[in-house]
Amino acid sequence: MAQSVGIKDVARVAGVSVGTVSNVINRPDSVASETRARVLSAIDRLGYVRSESARQLRAGRSRIMGLLVLDMGNPFFVDVARGAERAARDAGLGVMVCNSAQSAGEEADYLSLFAEQRVRGVLLTPADATGRNIETFRRNGIPFVLVDRVADGTTECSVSVDDVAGGALAVRHLVDAGHRSIAYVSGPPGLNQVSDRRAGALNALAEAGLPPSALRELPTERLDVAAGRDAGARLLGLAERPTAVFCANDLLALGVLQAMYAAGVGVPDDLAIVGYDDIEFAAAAAVPLTSVRQPAMTMGALAAELLLEETEAETASTPHEHQRVVLQPELVVRRSSLSAR
Repeated sequence: MAQSVGIKDVARVAGVSVGTVSNVINRPDSVASETRARVLSAIDRLGYVRSESARQLRAGRSRIMGLLVLDMGNPFFVDVARGAERAARDAGLGVMVCNSAQSAGEEADYLSLFAEQRVRGVLLTPADATGRNIETFRRNGIPFVLVDRVADGTTECSVSVDDVAGGALAVRHLVDAGHRSIAYVSGPPGLNQVSDRRAGALNALAEAGLPPSALRELPTERLDVAAGRDAGARLLGLAERPTAVFCANDLLALGVLQAMYAAGVGVPDDLAIVGYDDIEFAAAAAVPLTSVRQPAMTMGALAAELLLEETEAETASTPHEHQRVVLQPELVVRRSSLSAR
């Protein structure tokens, strides 16, 4: 195995001290141009790469930000990651992206990994509804910001979307189109987003003078296309089938759409469908999907900026003030919900 090239090797080849090499790497303006060129030439010849882990140990600060999301298979979280990565890169940091797969156990493992690596901070969409994982992680003293989740009962920053308002937008649209019996394909009941969107749906029904029974909930264990297909099959088996369905995210809605297409049920004429998130695939579906849009990239970028602000405040005279940022959703109407009742 070839030995790694160290800073002493660079100093020997360039004919300078180790301290001069360190200055060229970290404070190049402090070194004479001729000497700097000699050191850079030696670095290039030897293929020297500085040890970032050693640098971080000396500085006591990591250049890595952790991001833990529920499902990297969901394009919504990909966009959140893109927004966070852009803000982190502008600040000279990298992002370590991990996927809890909606599992409290995997979430705990990744939070432990972040603590071991002493990351600069963490952006977190919690999978554990009990909050135990967050409480355990908090003891490490590493700053974190909740993403796509309101920071109820915590002192940390959060960036989220008003999901109650989003659920109301979806169902109000369906009620205005004449629907009086609506299914809600809801996902795991322990997720706050799922319960908040349901609350908004019930608010819209109440505004229209309709009883809560007008909303038929079909829970699923996951928030993916396969779960949506399963919910669609259950919907088809109902003796009194609702005329519209609101899904807790677009992947579920696309699964329901697939199930309806396979069964020969017309969308939107026989069943109107509304999703949530407005991922890229929503507009590209066989029947373009009406969806409640979340500003995912903005959410990721704002969360990263809040985290950076908090970590920089550790060395500043002005203390950081935690913020709870709540963004507003927007309804994007497409063909999947445009039938008149």
